Order: sequence, then C-alpha cells, then structure tokens
Amino acid sequence: MKKYLILLSIPLFISLQSCDKDDDDNNTSSTNQTTSTSLTADEITDLLYLREEEKLAHNVYIYAYQKYTVMIFQNIANSEQTHTKAVLDMLTKYKLDDPAANKAIGEFNDSSLQQLYTDLTTIVDSSQTHAFTVGATIEDLDIFDLSENIKRSSKADILKLYNDLMCGSRNHLRSYIGKLNGNYSPQYLTLSDYNAIISSPKENCGI
Repeated sequence: MKKYLILLSIPLFISLQSCDKDDDDNNTSSTNQTTSTSLTADEITDLLYLREEEKLAHNVYIYAYQKYTVMIFQNIANSEQTHTKAVLDMLTKYKLDDPAANKAIGEFNDSSLQQLYTDLTTIVDSSQTHAFTVGATIEDLDIFDLSENIKRSSKADILKLYNDLMCGSRNHLRSYIGKLNGNYSPQYLTLSDYNAIISSPKENCGI
C-alpha cells in the first residue's frame, strides 16, 4: 500500500492512496476463485480496483462539467466511460463480479475511492483552475497505477487493455496541462516520464 500527498495551490492537503487494495485474498468471492483460475490474485485485485478507478475519473469529470460547463470535462468523461466499459468487458471475460454494479455517480464499493471522490469534488468546487488540476492529477495517478499493474501481469489481453488505457490517460493529461498552461508538477510520475508525455504529440489509442 502506498500513500501520496497532493498539494494544490489552495490550503488543502489530500492523501491519495494509489492502488489501495485489500491485501487479504479472502476478499475475493468464492465465485471468482472458482471461475477465474487462469488469473493470479494480483491480476484479479488490479482489475477490480481499476474498474472503479476509471469510474472515479468519469464521475469527477461529470461533476466538474456540471459545475463549470467546460467541454473538456464532458469530452474526457465520455472517454472515461469507454475506458471503464473496457475494464468491465475484461471482468466479464474472466467471470469476475463487477464492483461498480448498481453504483450511481459518486458511489463506490471501495471505501478509499469513495473518500477520494469526496475529496476531489471538494477541490473541484473551489475553482475551475483547481478542477483542471484535479483532472491532471487523476490522469497522473492513473498512468502510474497502470504502469504498476503491467508489472503484475503476463496476460496478453490484460496487458493490451492496460496499455490502451495508459495511452488514453496520456492524452487526457496533455489536455489538462494545456488548460493549465503547463502549470502543474507531477505527483506520481517521475519528472522525466512526465516531461516525455507532455512534450510528445497526441496519440491514437486502441480504445
């Protein structure tokens, strides 16, 4: 479990938990254990968490769009909906229960993501610029988490999903940094990785 601290340009500190997942494998349902034997425990945990992590991005951006009616939030929210659906398709393929089933916008099965949604939307409320910073931070975190997930899987289909999602997050990060006129410091990515992303052109991604 890793904890990271975000400092925005307002007097508010938020502790984000990257890949804050229960280490107890017994948290996986017996159905998943019997029908997903081709997946490792790490792969199961990562996919389940990723489903709600992508939902978090979508839900926060919808919240930001409803407050400021700036199209970047709606456009990236639409992309995040595609991303979370792609993760759901992978869960379905491996017969994993959907942790986001019947969850409305702003509702999460994972308690750390539930708190994170509350914290991030509070920052969104403070200003439009802070909302852009929240967007950049979410994408920064997503890219970091996906790079860690890649280290824990050897399945070609899962690795393709992770790489496609990471490609999309790089594009989203570039878009938010553009709105911030470059005024953002990476919270999770190394400075060299961050600079490589924002100095390169928009990519064509698989999803």
